[in-house]
Amino acid sequence: MLILRWTSTLLLLSTILLVILPSCNRISGVRTLKIAHSNDASHPVHQGMLYLAERAEEKSGGKLKINVYPSAQLGQERECIELLQIGSLAMTKSSAAVMEGFAPNYKVLSLPYIFRNKEHQFEVLDGEVGKELMLEGEKYWLRGVTFYDAGSRSFYTKDAPVEEPDDLVGKKIRVMPSNTAINMVKELGGSPTPISYGELYTALQQGVVDAAENNPPSFYFSRHYEVCKFYSLNEHTAIPDILLISTIVWNTLSEQEQQWLQEAAEESAVYQRELWAKSEKESLEAVKAAGVTITYPDKSKFAEKVKPLYETYKDQEEVYDLIQRIQAVKP
Repeated sequence: MLILRWTSTLLLLSTILLVILPSCNRISGVRTLKIAHSNDASHPVHQGMLYLAERAEEKSGGKLKINVYPSAQLGQERECIELLQIGSLAMTKSSAAVMEGFAPNYKVLSLPYIFRNKEHQFEVLDGEVGKELMLEGEKYWLRGVTFYDAGSRSFYTKDAPVEEPDDLVGKKIRVMPSNTAINMVKELGGSPTPISYGELYTALQQGVVDAAENNPPSFYFSRHYEVCKFYSLNEHTAIPDILLISTIVWNTLSEQEQQWLQEAAEESAVYQRELWAKSEKESLEAVKAAGVTITYPDKSKFAEKVKPLYETYKDQEEVYDLIQRIQAVKP
């Protein structure tokens, strides 16, 4: 029995080593990390990661290299997260909404109108609350390094613009697999329908859903504007992306390597946010040129409608405390 247990342990350790080593290795004094994501090579997220790799190599004098794999080469978003958890991938990007399924307190970042404006959002994410949330995922083997901008999400529809919440009543609206997003659409009067992002174009074409919601670059790059000709910028949520590293991999890095990586990541966030602002402007111009009608509804009507959502978290002490602290932050 002891021999069998020892053999099983050896097999398990061997498997773990085989999994970890390819994601983080050191050859001739050079540490190489793999980072993967599902966006294409023209996306601000990818450009931000390339800048991260450039700065890490410069800071380390070539001792820390990062190889970036875009376009889901190593898996879709959730698959990459799971690869981080077992250490077979070093880094990835995830929407904070997806992270709800791993570290529940992230849901606070998906609440509608939790941020007053962009300045308030960055003050929160780069401050004490953001740092706490990034470390909360460590118990799930997912350590946050920095937040990337993912803009504000708004509704796009096929038949008519969304000027007020009542315009969503009776409409089937695609949402991310997030309870917070589902509850928000319900509160606004729509019928939330979780659908894989890769299947959304066809779902819109075939009438499986009547509408969806996303930020301008995603609306443009996905070509959903070919089906949906109305984009209503009510900007109900501003859910950031988070740059993650496997805790398993992080713990193999020396303190100096961790410092190089952390500094490079924070610098890449500044760069990525600048690229994002430019991409948003270009995307809106592109979809408008393609025949999309862009409207700017009164946000206060939507904010008032979803306000009761905040009180539903009173029995979740940690989340409710985060809500109060975020609202108290002054940009």
